[in-house]
Amino acid sequence: MELRSLKQASLTLLIVVASSYGQPAVNHQTVPGASLKMDQALLAFHNELTEEVQVFYTSDYCYKCLYQHLVTVKPNNCNASVVISTKFTLTVQVESQTRNESLCRWSQTYGEGGHYFVCIHRSEDTSKPNCIHTVTQRASNAHLPLLVSALLLAIITLLFNVALYIYRRRCTSNFIKTICCQSPQHSVDNAESHAGEADQETTNVKPTRLRSLDTFRGFSLTVMVFVNYGGGGYWFFQHAPWNGLTVADLVMPWFVFIIGTSVVLAFRSMQRKGVTHLQLLRKITWRTIVLLLLGFCFLNYSPRDGPLSWSWLRIPGVLQRLAFTYFVLSLLQTLWRQREIPLTSTHWWSQVQDLVVYWPQWLIIILLETLWLCITFLMPVPNCPTGYLGAGGIGDNGLYPNCTGGAAGYIDRVMFGDNMYRYPTCKEMYQTTQPFDPEGILGTINSIVMGFLGMQAGKIIIFYKGRNVHILCRFLVWAVLLGISAAILSKCTRDGGFIPVNKNLWSLSYVTCMGCFSFLLLGAMFFVIDIKGWWGGQPFIYPGMNSIFVYVGHSLLGFYFPFSWEMHFQQSHWEWLFQSLWGTSLWLLVAFFLYRKKFFLKI
Repeated sequence: MELRSLKQASLTLLIVVASSYGQPAVNHQTVPGASLKMDQALLAFHNELTEEVQVFYTSDYCYKCLYQHLVTVKPNNCNASVVISTKFTLTVQVESQTRNESLCRWSQTYGEGGHYFVCIHRSEDTSKPNCIHTVTQRASNAHLPLLVSALLLAIITLLFNVALYIYRRRCTSNFIKTICCQSPQHSVDNAESHAGEADQETTNVKPTRLRSLDTFRGFSLTVMVFVNYGGGGYWFFQHAPWNGLTVADLVMPWFVFIIGTSVVLAFRSMQRKGVTHLQLLRKITWRTIVLLLLGFCFLNYSPRDGPLSWSWLRIPGVLQRLAFTYFVLSLLQTLWRQREIPLTSTHWWSQVQDLVVYWPQWLIIILLETLWLCITFLMPVPNCPTGYLGAGGIGDNGLYPNCTGGAAGYIDRVMFGDNMYRYPTCKEMYQTTQPFDPEGILGTINSIVMGFLGMQAGKIIIFYKGRNVHILCRFLVWAVLLGISAAILSKCTRDGGFIPVNKNLWSLSYVTCMGCFSFLLLGAMFFVIDIKGWWGGQPFIYPGMNSIFVYVGHSLLGFYFPFSWEMHFQQSHWEWLFQSLWGTSLWLLVAFFLYRKKFFLKI
């Protein structure tokens, strides 16, 4: 069939797809034509056979998912068209309705805005049904907005640095003596003062924060704001449907890691100031309560939802998870505060003192992780296989439709009932019906483990203060060990490992993988910012020093103008990406002004 005749042929059937994870929706409607939006393409079929055929599909990102019905194509030169998602690779299968056999099958990643034509006919040589694929309209480049935005941001950054360099050169004459005579040092606890020499006299030097930690926190928060604003509609800026990693999956474990590091550094400062155990307990209890209340009363809903109602209140949540993790980590550091051993000590374990001195903490963490493993893989769940880690629904050949999350999901449903997250990331792709909360009870155990890895980073900075090479080497060793552990547990695959990398479950492989990334990122920033001084951490250091204000503010006001607006151009990613970058930039600007005004919201 010629392409011109195809374009002139009437579209007798259209299935509109509204899935956000690469899967056509189940609702069908007949319209005379297709209006494509972003991440959509038109797939047309022409059936030259004398029998009716059924077309089925599945997404390659959906693990062992059942084929879902896509469209029915009537016989004798009839046409049918369907709008499909272009986010993930689709496997399409054409079956004969009368003989119940597969006629052809293929896998393809379709392009945004493209028109594709499949002719189902009988081969003249073999007399067997065959499918011929043709592109009738070329797809647009869905990543072009991202490339243009990255180029513009790079140009803006370059111009800003050039302007800043020129400004500093003009002002050099005013403080050149200060630069020559006084060399600032960084503090390892972000809260303590240290002694320095000036004019051969010992004086108190104004405390300097560990800028790399603030920058790491601000960078994580900036990425979080960007992905919460939609990330331009790109699937890799949204959470993975189930197993696997996307950019959005990186943010929260970075925050937890930073909490652990901050606890060690801040508590050491308070210990030197003579703060008692009782005072520490009061402080951490108060901060935990405030974070819990913020999570319960403000961030579980939007103000436009009206007054809080217990019927839809979500008990678990991001701030609730962070609050409980902070409380446990703070208790560990309060109850087992140890004085570091001098590196000149002759003990055989002096080179690993950051591990040995805190052996009670390690024992508790090992017991917690053992508890997670036992509950996850040994706890019986009604009508589900023991140790199940899948998404349920149509996954795993549809054998366990009500087993979403295995033991973790079952515990949360028993404890919270309907007061939990109703739209898990697996809902659309796996077509699940059970609620599942990614901030549930069982995952909190591994959140504590992730925070403890951050505590280890803080101990390394304290125990090896002034020996920067040792600090960086130990960071690298931890990153390698955790990376190897993640590779073994996941078998370097998305779905086929012993324990897949899964943010929803906060699996052990996910924690080790994120721990590897965290040590590498913190180490790199520590080297560039605090050791070499090549970068001051701008602009990420500004939200990093006001993280509570920015996080709560963007959660409450993020859906209001000028941070966002109702989009009108939905045929591509241009407007959504601009809105995401605009909202994120505004919060960076707000954080900068607060920094200039020396306003820092603390709990």
